[in-house]
Amino acid sequence: MENVTHVIDFYIVAFSNIFGQKVFLFPIFLSLYLICLLWNILIFVIIFMDPQLQKPMYFFLLNLSFVDVLYSSVALPKLLDIIITGYNRISFTACFTQMYFFNAFVCTEVWLLTMMSYDRYVAICFPLHYMLLMEKRKCDLLVAGCWVFGFSNSLFLTIFASRLSFCSSREINHFFCHMKSILNLCPMETVKIDLLITVDGIALGFSTFLLILISYMFIISTILKIQTSSGRFKVFSSCSSHLTVVLLFCLTSLTLNMKPENEWSQEQDKIISMLYIAVVPLLNPIVYSLRNKEVLKASKNIFFKDHLHLKF
Repeated sequence: MENVTHVIDFYIVAFSNIFGQKVFLFPIFLSLYLICLLWNILIFVIIFMDPQLQKPMYFFLLNLSFVDVLYSSVALPKLLDIIITGYNRISFTACFTQMYFFNAFVCTEVWLLTMMSYDRYVAICFPLHYMLLMEKRKCDLLVAGCWVFGFSNSLFLTIFASRLSFCSSREINHFFCHMKSILNLCPMETVKIDLLITVDGIALGFSTFLLILISYMFIISTILKIQTSSGRFKVFSSCSSHLTVVLLFCLTSLTLNMKPENEWSQEQDKIISMLYIAVVPLLNPIVYSLRNKEVLKASKNIFFKDHLHLKF
């Protein structure tokens, strides 16, 4: 049975029940993907080129933009190919490779957002010691830990899922190889892995949520001690971008994982998944650029200087 499992192919249903996919869905998803790439690459270039942005906060943001591009690129190009060609077949190896990298990047993003909350905590609660407490080697280790944990955790789950037997339906009712949709193909064998995923999700979600919550409790406590309202607003604005990104990401992922199951559940999963695969990575750099004066100033310096140089 295990030999059979490793040579089967899957079929991704995607949005096959929607009429006129090529006319309506393809331009929408392609536009979302290209804008996501453009915005995140732009943030990456601005941070990389501007010396004033060589700070811990922007080092984390650079990695966040990189992860956003990667996990969108894992799912959306295959979906675009399915829509335009109609070829929805995917091999066992390709499917589980896609699932592995998607879960790894999402898990890495969760931990990056958590480390960014710690960065804001140090910056606001210990401003005089910020550069000492967040020196480069420590930031490198924190980011490396996010990547290592994300890929290790995903490998653990993917190995367990790949050992299931897929003998009946092989149609994945999603637009990529989503773990939950794959497990629905063999409901009789997924009790143990369902329990494993639940425990893993609770451990990951609870630990990161708790760390972010503790960081912001200290941050709010520090902000309330500031005497002037203008001072409180200035300090709070330095972490408002991060808080907005956390809320966007957590609300979509929590909605996906905690909503009740019903006959339309899988169709709802597709819509919510599209939000955090295409829309949230697109909004992240916009939130950071529009709400961050340093990023706006850096972008003006880079692009307007180049423009003036060419003009003269």
